[in-house]
Amino acid sequence: MQLNSLGLDAQKTAALAGDLNRLLANFQVYYQNLRGIHWNIKGKRFFDLHVKFEELYNDAQLKVDEIAERILTLGVTPLHTFDDYTRTAVVPVGENIAVDENAVKLIVASLTELLKIERVILEKSAEINDEGTNAMMSDF
Repeated sequence: MQLNSLGLDAQKTAALAGDLNRLLANFQVYYQNLRGIHWNIKGKRFFDLHVKFEELYNDAQLKVDEIAERILTLGVTPLHTFDDYTRTAVVPVGENIAVDENAVKLIVASLTELLKIERVILEKSAEINDEGTNAMMSDF
């Protein structure tokens, strides 16, 4: 078994970084969905949702940066093009969503997908004793 600079199994760490890149791509689509919804939301709950979506996209922006930096720490290049993101992500892309109920449905669907990926990463990072990634996923 070859170890990387962090003392982790290099092959398993590379696979974990692949999962983190998948999470990164999905978080980027989620983030962009939140921005679009924040800008375009209409309806009776406009004021509440407008503020909430801003809170969520600010949080997502920070998480995107944390994920990318963790991928770099593991010795892999993070995905960074829109083509990479749309090709990799399973989070649905929202387009011209202005109705409050549709916006909430999209965000719930997105969060469901993100949680699935995070659980896989949490399990794999625990298996290879990657405490840094494991702690990050636990905090998400």
